Order: sequence, then C-alpha cells, then structure tokens
Amino acid sequence: MGYCVYMLKSLGKKKVTYVGYTNNLKERIKRHNSGKGAKFTRGRKWTLIYKENFKSKKEAISREYYIKKNRVLRNRLKNENFHSSTI
Repeated sequence: MGYCVYMLKSLGKKKVTYVGYTNNLKERIKRHNSGKGAKFTRGRKWTLIYKENFKSKKEAISREYYIKKNRVLRNRLKNENFHSSTI
C-alpha cells in the first residue's frame, strides 16, 4: 500500500492551500470537502492541485513536512497547478 502527499487549494475568494498525506486520496479529499477532514479545511471547498506518490508512510510524512515548511516551493506548486482537478 502506497502513500500520497497532496496539496489542495480552496475554491473561495481567498485562495489558501493545505498540504497533507494519505493512503486513499479520493476518500481524503471527499472528507475535506464534507467538513470531516482536518480542522483547517472545514467550511471550505477544495480542489486538488498537486500530488506525489511514495512507497512508505515515512517518506510521505517527510515530504509533507518539507513542502509545508518551504514557502517558496509551496507557492510555486500553488501557482503552477501541476495536477489540477476537482473532486
């Protein structure tokens, strides 16, 4: 079973991003959009803008942390919309 690091962008007027990891991306995004995801994501609708696959949970957590802390990379990913899709 693999893991995925993903970035979501809000669909509202103020565009904010959220970075997380999961082993079931489709279900995780559904939870974020239904208000049952992370506290930060509640009350907003989200679209997937980036994802990256990993073989282990440890690798995914490490990459998630790196993306969260690296604002330059995060802004580049936000503006380039590598894997944009609404779920």
